[in-house]
Amino acid sequence: MASSDDLLLPVPVPESLTATYLVPVPPGATAPQAPASLDRLGDRLTSPVGELARQLLGGPLLSVQSRAVDELPDLPSELLAAFGATGGQLARLRDAQRCLVVQASFRPGWPPAHEWGARAVAAALADALEVDLIDLFGLQFLTPTDAVRSLPDAEGRIRLVDWVLVPYSPDEGGLWFTTKGLRRFGLLELQAQQVPSRYVRAWGAIMTGVGRRLLRIWTEALSEPEPPAFVQLPVHLPVTGHDIAVAYGNQDRHDSAGSALLRIALDPSTDPDADSFLTLGPPQHADEQDPTAYFARICGELFGAGQPEIHYARPSDAMARAVASARRSLGEIRARFLADALPAGGRLLVKYGLAAADGHEYVWAGVTGWPSPGRIVAASTVDAVSDPSVRVGSPVEVDAADVVDWALLDGTRMVEGGWTETVLDSGDGTGGVGRR
Repeated sequence: MASSDDLLLPVPVPESLTATYLVPVPPGATAPQAPASLDRLGDRLTSPVGELARQLLGGPLLSVQSRAVDELPDLPSELLAAFGATGGQLARLRDAQRCLVVQASFRPGWPPAHEWGARAVAAALADALEVDLIDLFGLQFLTPTDAVRSLPDAEGRIRLVDWVLVPYSPDEGGLWFTTKGLRRFGLLELQAQQVPSRYVRAWGAIMTGVGRRLLRIWTEALSEPEPPAFVQLPVHLPVTGHDIAVAYGNQDRHDSAGSALLRIALDPSTDPDADSFLTLGPPQHADEQDPTAYFARICGELFGAGQPEIHYARPSDAMARAVASARRSLGEIRARFLADALPAGGRLLVKYGLAAADGHEYVWAGVTGWPSPGRIVAASTVDAVSDPSVRVGSPVEVDAADVVDWALLDGTRMVEGGWTETVLDSGDGTGGVGRR
């Protein structure tokens, strides 16, 4: 019989956390003062957040500095674009000669004053300058409106999806999911491998719900007068429909709508510059020890078996812009592919449309050859629903006119492209170019 120690996972607590935001200053503009900018937001900021930001501004924990752009670390436009940056946002960043750097530090725990205070101040400054701010942790542009909306309401509640992303990429045996945002709160990021490709949205929601459950355990443990050096997380963690609903901002939903049990294992990185992860998998007593089968079963239990997640609706404006960005750069990525100028070990994928009864099914394929600008030779990364001849690994020929996106993977991480995936993650791509 396992001891109680075997059922807990000690996770170290960092001494402090730092949030950093950039606000590009347009050429010829005068940098505004932070306190006056906060006043401009008025009741758009809830009272708790406004008071917190002003308190931090008055002390040593939050700073606002004007820095020349060439003094700042290089911000890769490809990664910013992959996380949703528009051409206009990137152009304004290139034109800026100075940026306001908003940085705050605080101890781990609740509230995450460093993030709330820094984001509030950066949003106020960006609003005064009529520009967008950049969240350096997530490498994302945020409009001042979206940044303010992500901050806690009058009761101190947030939507975790506004702070934690769930990117994924093809991996051997399925998809590899990670979170990006739990480290804002001092937690390790989550990962899961061998997730069935047809459960993209369901599994992304489950990962977010798990993050919410763990964050609650984490912050409660750090609320003691003497914060511990380690927090003991449960090895076997239940996640419910309520966890998922709250993570997405549905605070009033209290029915469980199903539950699932996951095992958490610590996966420390051997590279000091790389992330360590908390890895999700089947519990020890699960009938299916194969993660693929177990993940499929719990997605069905929490959301219903349903149909594979293929969307046929009319594309949103954001999705149309994403497709246009991908198509504009097809010639450039083809030239790099033919010149063997991709990163060592890099893999190029294209997303294209297959004709279906209700429109198009959009699938990914790994490029193996590109003999002419209009013809791509590839291998499918998924089993298509609309065409039974398209199976994982099967050779396919893709008409470049049918391509709606491309992505460059470095190992298993998406490092370029993926514009449509970013729109889907933001929730603005209601249909059109769905995931498979």
